[in-house]
Amino acid sequence: MDDGRVLADVIDHLVCPACRTAIHLAEGSVRCAHGHSFDVARQGYVNMLTRPAGTADTPAMVAARARFLEAGHYAPLAGRLARLCEGAAVVADAGAGTGYYLAAALGDAAVGIALDVSKHALKRAARVHPRIGAVVADVWRPIPVADDRVDVLLNVFAPRNAEEFARVLRPGGTLVVVTPGPGHLSPLVERLGLLNVDEDKDRRLDDALGGRFTRVAEETQEIALSLGHEEIEAVVGMGPSAWHTRPEELAAKIGGLPDPVPVTASFHITRWAVTR
Repeated sequence: MDDGRVLADVIDHLVCPACRTAIHLAEGSVRCAHGHSFDVARQGYVNMLTRPAGTADTPAMVAARARFLEAGHYAPLAGRLARLCEGAAVVADAGAGTGYYLAAALGDAAVGIALDVSKHALKRAARVHPRIGAVVADVWRPIPVADDRVDVLLNVFAPRNAEEFARVLRPGGTLVVVTPGPGHLSPLVERLGLLNVDEDKDRRLDDALGGRFTRVAEETQEIALSLGHEEIEAVVGMGPSAWHTRPEELAAKIGGLPDPVPVTASFHITRWAVTR
């Protein structure tokens, strides 16, 4: 695959993270008129971090996420997000991971901007769909996307920067946020000692976005799953519990579960409009 071509569809929507000016594709890199240059990796993503970022998903976490999502377990959620993106010309995903949800959302003509701090995740996102451009970026710093360019901004189980999200959305654009719903991954949370969903999560979401966004709709989607031991290992390994669980202890606990296990996945989907 031509490494430059995978960014061609979105390059006009990106800006230099150093000086906020327009950028263009050059041989093996993207550059601005002021001489700032960022290499395009052979896998097709471009790293636009100007300084080290915080914790990023590891190769093991990314591999676990790819295995689990590509098996179709969360396909109903991907389908719902795709319907919410219908009619959009530019869709961005802040915290895109492997690009699974963004690829599903692009339809026949939309282009997608995958933003994530993990280069390991974006190696996959850059190649999961021909109209995705993958950019290593830190959501807590200015996002290398031009003002008023995004029709729908997805944010699935990822950090949120209200000021930057509002800046990159077009007037009339929509922010779609997915957070864990009540009882997400029950009974695995209880049986395996995983991190619990914060009961105050919805209030904290309002606190984070309320100054720049207005909540316009919300819904909860639940998916009934039947997971074998390898699938349980993957779903635990792809999320935040991976940072807090010792592999040998987790393997022992999983080994003591029935095979398969009925599991409920619960998602709280909220839609937000920029408060102008």
